Amino acid sequence: MQHVYLDNAATTPMAPAVIAAMTQQMQADFGNASSTHWFGRQAHMQLDASRQVIAQSINAQPDEIIFTSGATESNNTAINQVAHEFAARGKHIITTAIEHPSVLQPLKQLEKEGFDVTYLPVDEKGEISLADFDAALDDETILVSIMMGNNEVGSRMPIQAIGERLSQHQAIFHTDATQAYGLLDIDVQALHVDLLSTSAHKINGPKGVGFLYRRNQLMLKPFLRGGEQEKKRRAGTENIAGIVGFAKAVSLLTPAVKAQHQSDYLGFKHQIMTALADAGVDYAVNGSVQADNLNHVFNLWLAGLSTYALQTNLDLDGFAVSGGSACTAGSLEPSHVLIAMFGQASPRISESIRISFGAFTTADDVAAFAQALVKIAQRLHAHSK
Repeated sequence: MQHVYLDNAATTPMAPAVIAAMTQQMQADFGNASSTHWFGRQAHMQLDASRQVIAQSINAQPDEIIFTSGATESNNTAINQVAHEFAARGKHIITTAIEHPSVLQPLKQLEKEGFDVTYLPVDEKGEISLADFDAALDDETILVSIMMGNNEVGSRMPIQAIGERLSQHQAIFHTDATQAYGLLDIDVQALHVDLLSTSAHKINGPKGVGFLYRRNQLMLKPFLRGGEQEKKRRAGTENIAGIVGFAKAVSLLTPAVKAQHQSDYLGFKHQIMTALADAGVDYAVNGSVQADNLNHVFNLWLAGLSTYALQTNLDLDGFAVSGGSACTAGSLEPSHVLIAMFGQASPRISESIRISFGAFTTADDVAAFAQALVKIAQRLHAHSK
């Protein structure tokens, strides 16, 4: 049986060129980048070259890139560093109700420590209102942490508009760009962000590596201590092989490639919707189908069919999809994103699946998936009568 992977928002397969670059690094330049001998210098050269490639990808300076173990560490670092560093100026933080758990959970902990967090609501498209943001922002706000795009429904947030509002405000602006990086052209100067998080494994790079962009003017104490690495900003021996692989993955994503992916993924969405509509399957999109969304994420409600039944039957037919964020997939808790969009009582909460496309997804894959989804939906409906 052929297996088709449609869960790229959870993780992506590594590109062959990434594997080759990492293999070469591990074989030839295995030294510790902090060592002063030849082996260490060779590793450090790889580190510097990779930092340059990644900095250029977001219009940042190389020394503004701090390599981490991934977006979870980057998000925790950004939120905790800012909150504790600037608590004397105020204890108010603004975020959204649909952030990734690696943002929401640190904020819940900060609430226990006396911080006041505003969770901006979203509409049925998964979008926030700038009017709500303006109403929430006050003189006590020290941190705004708003994702660039949502990992469950693909909605975009008005990052540039928020950045412009904060350019004359004391609040530090952090964005989790994990799902957007690699699909959108990101310019941290134009967006006016101070901190930005990503992970390599979302863009056909390796797991266990990411970065935190930190604007040079923002001075913060290190989150991890114990070494001089990353200019004393993040202790721990750098994962050079992972960083080299990350940089290689970034180099493959030219503006033209990213634009083509967005176009292809939008076409895949319409391909699936057409198949469902032609077969008379009752469905709706959670969010919206807009060209400027994160088009690799497609969240569908199939009325009357449980998420578990859909996932299980698709898996048995060889198709990998999810019911939401991979970081909460092992939990019995329903999607906090769909609850924020439609309310706790909505049937969509337990009758939706997330399909997510990637660089190696083909139109044939999508056609086969759409055909399987139609047959499964028809069969499940027939059995429920």
